[in-house]
Amino acid sequence: MTETGWPLIPREVLPAPIAAAAKRRPPPRPQVPDLGRQLPFFGAETTEPSPADLAGLLAGPGRLGRMGGTARVSVEVEDAWRVHVLVPELVVRGLTAQWRPLPADSSAADEPVDPDLLEDGRGDPPHPDAGRRVPAPGELSLTTGRRPAASEEESETTEELGRREVRHKEVEAGQTPQEPEPPPPPRFEVLTAYTRRLNGLARGWPEAATQLFLSGPRLRLWVAAAGKPVPGGYSLGLDPVKDSVAVDAALVRAGLAGRLSDDGRHYLIAGKKRLRRLAELVGERPDAAPERMWPSAAGA
Repeated sequence: MTETGWPLIPREVLPAPIAAAAKRRPPPRPQVPDLGRQLPFFGAETTEPSPADLAGLLAGPGRLGRMGGTARVSVEVEDAWRVHVLVPELVVRGLTAQWRPLPADSSAADEPVDPDLLEDGRGDPPHPDAGRRVPAPGELSLTTGRRPAASEEESETTEELGRREVRHKEVEAGQTPQEPEPPPPPRFEVLTAYTRRLNGLARGWPEAATQLFLSGPRLRLWVAAAGKPVPGGYSLGLDPVKDSVAVDAALVRAGLAGRLSDDGRHYLIAGKKRLRRLAELVGERPDAAPERMWPSAAGA
């Protein structure tokens, strides 16, 4: 993988879920005095984090689930570093957070709703990766239990031999051998527990989207889940089945007017003034996020 930020969570070694009993509210992010920088109102560094901030995920690709008298929010992400950023952000808001890898040929929306993460006195179920050490961001982990190959011939699998034979026949026939397509990048789902703490958000959604106020903490979660730089600006990922009109209006109210991409999957923000405002609202880049992926780099 050559994509920036990979591998943070290799396929072979994935971080275990955060146990509810072991969670502690981390200290607030340190404020570094900067006489030349004025923090914006409602920015991520001047506003107390709250479960209501998950409205930022729902404005983007996040999804709301309900079960009984509880609710949860889940979001599908394409980069491993986003898991490292989102899980602590959810924990600091007093929520139980977990994640799971997604098969390359399926979507989280296709999976049945599982009542696995329940607060209110019930413990979380055992996770298949429980007990494994969480690799530090940028750390490479080796696969255990794999016998080192004695030679190149011994390490080849039947599938590799079959591909080589096909390429050999194509060369003999005068055809240009076709290189195998690279495997799709891994995808993950980050999700909260079902909890009453999200009932206030769930009660008004999706009607509340028409009056959505995108504060700095809400935009920070959105950027962490689906933000990336694009030529000439910055892109926020969307769920194409949601009402883009309400999202556009919320971003205009936040001073981040942009335009919807042709496929309806991204909201594009351009212009130095708007990019600078986005960077100020979402706050400092988390350590796990690649520098070029954070709005501060796009607005520089």
